[in-house]
Amino acid sequence: MNNIAKIAEKFFYGARGSHDWDHTMRVAGLCKRIGAAEGADMNVLLIAAYLHDIGRALQDSSNGAVCHAKKGAEMALPIIKNLSISDDRKNNIIHSIESHRFRGTIAPATIEARVLFDADKLDAIGAVGVGRVFLFAGELGAKLHNPDIAVEDVKPYSVNDTGYREFKVKLCKIKDRMLTREGLRIALDRHRFMENFFERFLIEYKGER
Repeated sequence: MNNIAKIAEKFFYGARGSHDWDHTMRVAGLCKRIGAAEGADMNVLLIAAYLHDIGRALQDSSNGAVCHAKKGAEMALPIIKNLSISDDRKNNIIHSIESHRFRGTIAPATIEARVLFDADKLDAIGAVGVGRVFLFAGELGAKLHNPDIAVEDVKPYSVNDTGYREFKVKLCKIKDRMLTREGLRIALDRHRFMENFFERFLIEYKGER
């Protein structure tokens, strides 16, 4: 397990802060918490957690043209090929990686895939999520906020792809996409914090408080 983590970490040298190795480690920590509550195969789950974002740099460098979940699953195949585990467990690892993306087209079909999906999404909301969404906007060179353009008209990876825009088009919906009971419990608490933050953010942006 430690060897997989060391291999995975190398893919994040020079990574953007919003999707760096620290993000992976937080997701792994949430997987331990949720996986224990949901009865997941922890070996499969943690290997998938360490590898789930190894294709992220390719998505970022392509401005979203490459799906990091699908690419990451391809990149993970040779890494897990010689592990002393069954083919079924290897297939579960790959499936968990390729199905973890919020905007993905593959539905998580195993408990391990569902736990990884939830853990990854939970790191995008709450206090950490607020920090990450502005960090990501800064990496793009986006503005703090643009009230003059509707969020649905904004192009991803553009100057108007702000933290608030990401909240409106994605983060506010995450709690409704949770796939495990423990994930939902954590998400509801994090969602409340995030909702209150952005409500206050708009008030302060307008200079009303």
